[in-house]
Amino acid sequence: MALFEQISEDIKKAMLAKEKVRLETLRGIKKEFLEAKTSKGSDGELTDDAALKILQKMAKQRKESAQIFNEQNRPELAENELAEMAVIEEYLPKQMSDEELTAAIKAIITETGVTSIKEMGKVMGIASKKLAGKAEGRAISDKVKSLLA
Repeated sequence: MALFEQISEDIKKAMLAKEKVRLETLRGIKKEFLEAKTSKGSDGELTDDAALKILQKMAKQRKESAQIFNEQNRPELAENELAEMAVIEEYLPKQMSDEELTAAIKAIITETGVTSIKEMGKVMGIASKKLAGKAEGRAISDKVKSLLA
């Protein structure tokens, strides 16, 4: 089942279960999906890859908002953002552990034959494509820097 249909089904389930936060979050996700489907230059279809990118962006926004709310001493708002992030993450692929990320990047470095930090761009290009959705871009970048340094 495509992600779009899955979200629509889960909205119905959340309505029946009267799960307020889950319902609001799923409706927000569906809104973003519909906007992407109907945006200028779109063919009216939403691939699962595009949907995953939207979900990753939404999860990142929630995480950053929660950090800001915590810094401003607003834990009740941060809690809501984290609850929404948890719902969004249910639809994302499992994130790689630090060990898995290190192993994957070491393999890419060996494959490309890169030896210095000056050639980091080659590794990042391949790593970003291969690890998309499995690890955050910042985590990939930090790991590549540490392994090449």
